[in-house]
Amino acid sequence: MLVAADKFKGSLTAVEVAERVTAGLRRVRPDLRVEALPVADGGDGTVAAAVAAGFERHEVRVCGPLGDEVTAAYALRDGTAVVEMAEASGLQRLPEGVFAPLTASTYGSGELLRAALDAGARSIVFGVGGSATTDGGAGMLAALGARFLTASGEPVGPGGAALAEVATADLSGLDPRLRSVEFVLASDVDNPLTGPKGAAAVYGPQKGASPEDVERLDAALGHFAEVLDAGAVAASPGAGAAGGIGFGALLVGARFRPGIEVMLDVLGFAAALERADLVITGEGSLDEQTLHGKAPAGVAAAARAAGRDVVAVCGRLALAPEVLGRAGMRRAYALTDVEPDVSKCIADAGPILERTSERIAQDYLS
Repeated sequence: MLVAADKFKGSLTAVEVAERVTAGLRRVRPDLRVEALPVADGGDGTVAAAVAAGFERHEVRVCGPLGDEVTAAYALRDGTAVVEMAEASGLQRLPEGVFAPLTASTYGSGELLRAALDAGARSIVFGVGGSATTDGGAGMLAALGARFLTASGEPVGPGGAALAEVATADLSGLDPRLRSVEFVLASDVDNPLTGPKGAAAVYGPQKGASPEDVERLDAALGHFAEVLDAGAVAASPGAGAAGGIGFGALLVGARFRPGIEVMLDVLGFAAALERADLVITGEGSLDEQTLHGKAPAGVAAAARAAGRDVVAVCGRLALAPEVLGRAGMRRAYALTDVEPDVSKCIADAGPILERTSERIAQDYLS
């Protein structure tokens, strides 16, 4: 039995999901051999998944999205670093109820990448998602040695709105180690930088941007790409990921790959799958978004290709059985089937997930 589930956002980490599922299964089958492999798709929780798989956790003080210092972590093993931009520049780093769509910066993400390079990383998996920022990766690039100046020769301010003032861009000071490492941009979205499907239009409102802010940010990002003469990069899949930090990463040579595919490779999923006869995956909400690059869909696709059965656990289920089947999942078990009150499901997710897992054991292992 392999438990390869993502977090239940707001309730349980991926590690906690695996622990609760295992406990529920063993109530029915105490002797059951269960292997836990918490997974992530590049967004928040990616470093935690890597650490659970045996990577070493490293902490460093970096600049948060609002300019204050925060403690962020990356994971390292055998020269491969897993860096999660949300650790430094994510919504999780903002005070509750506070947004800064025009001024939030990715500078700390660049500092986190530099720390991984300082630690000897030869390969970097850069997981992006859950960002508080829409600065096109300008802050990250500045932390790595780039200079962006106004017409008067002053450094531009932090955040996406300030990109409208960029007159010159100097990338000659970028950390030369970026050219010698394998740099993978891991994301579950493939949006371009600008336009109706771009970083500002699609994700800006989630970060507190008003319609006027979205227009301002989209124009500033377009201007930034123009000054850099990087229109082709801006149009590339993944450039709009995490407020456009994907654009900055692609600009310095990163290769875009779907986040869950990258993480399954890094975490050793294929080897774990060989040892399993049934796979349990899941996340907080199984819905249409799940089908577009989220962790459960990636796990199910890989397991189905290997001829393994997959069932899912979730807090809330919004997919019809036939849709689940096409995605490679035989069945999904929702916490709301046990406790219809969503607020109670969130508050008591752990115990309810254990009870749900008992049902899986009774259905598939008896």
